[in-house]
Amino acid sequence: MQPAPPALRREPPQTSKLPGAIIALGFTSLFTDIGTEMIFPLLPAFVASLGAAPAFLGLVEGLADATSSLLKLASGYVAEGRSKKRLVLVGYGLASSVRPLVALAVAPWHVLAVRVTDRVGKGIRTAPRDALIADSIPKEQAGRAFGFHAAMDHAGAVLGPLLATALLALGWQVRSVFWFAFVPGLLAMLALLTVREPKPVAVATPTSSSEKAPTLPGSLRRYFGILALFSLGNSSDAFLLLRAKDVGVKVVSIPLLWAVFNGVKVLSARYGGVWSDRMQRSKLIVIGWAVYAVTYLAFGVARQPWQMWALFCVYGVYYGLTEPAEKAMVRDLAPAAARGRAYGLYNFIVGVSAIPAGLLTGWLWQTWSPRVALVSGALIALAASAALLLLQQGQRGAPAAGAPA
Repeated sequence: MQPAPPALRREPPQTSKLPGAIIALGFTSLFTDIGTEMIFPLLPAFVASLGAAPAFLGLVEGLADATSSLLKLASGYVAEGRSKKRLVLVGYGLASSVRPLVALAVAPWHVLAVRVTDRVGKGIRTAPRDALIADSIPKEQAGRAFGFHAAMDHAGAVLGPLLATALLALGWQVRSVFWFAFVPGLLAMLALLTVREPKPVAVATPTSSSEKAPTLPGSLRRYFGILALFSLGNSSDAFLLLRAKDVGVKVVSIPLLWAVFNGVKVLSARYGGVWSDRMQRSKLIVIGWAVYAVTYLAFGVARQPWQMWALFCVYGVYYGLTEPAEKAMVRDLAPAAARGRAYGLYNFIVGVSAIPAGLLTGWLWQTWSPRVALVSGALIALAASAALLLLQQGQRGAPAAGAPA
């Protein structure tokens, strides 16, 4: 019987501290998300005050997400063999400097320009940042590192709205709150400047037909295909907030519900990352997708507001079980010299799939019922879980092409 391939075999977890680069990148994401989430919850009402129709807000977010997804793919390719930190600095710097300028908006298209530029920064930074995290840690700490980073990101999603709410309660105007977002943006850049980047892995430049740059292994491409299937049923969480409102959760309680949800994501991401270093990552992802499926089924049949609160807490656990493990599995399967491209594809698939997923869920929601839409998402998740289990079983005893040394 052959031993399990490196991509699937789990080694004893390390108990040493995370590298300083991981800590700094975590605080960069924390401060960045504080600035983002100070502004984002206030945008719908602000855009409406400028005279825009609700459909315009959908245009803003659609263009922003599409731009970000395409740039994530491109920046992953650009990052290979080059300084990833420079791209990360450009991405975070652009977003942090332009985001508060929404305070100057006097017309709806001004908000559109700022929001799209903000997402340009996100698109530039995301793939190189994930590759930089992967380059800064050994394989046996990958889940823990990505879990820490996800937890810090979600913590910003909790603190940002709370900070904005506190400033508004003190009598600040909305535009003043937008300007204040410069402060966490500046702190994010200061944290990022302390990151020490490992020496980039050289990417061979082909000089003949027999000399090629490293390709992505078949196991990683199949994993991406399964991830795309799951993402097709993973629609925007806005639908779940709409479901909570329909079931009876008061509108004034929605922000608190969202904060509790993100708080659960903080804790679950921290521990989920550690667990992914102690077991086969594919199994943990399957468990997380199963939690997603069961939760979506329950969202479809829930009838009481308290059930919504409980389900959002369980749903937050899904994020913690999957986010760190999914990114760590990319590191396991991708050649070291092709990590920029691999994370570019990963983030592109997750981002661009949100468009058909949202359209499918919205069509089922409106044409049939919320229950049909949510059950459909659960069934797609279960199909993806079965496919990932089959992939994991098929790789037993097979050489792990492209597994990093």
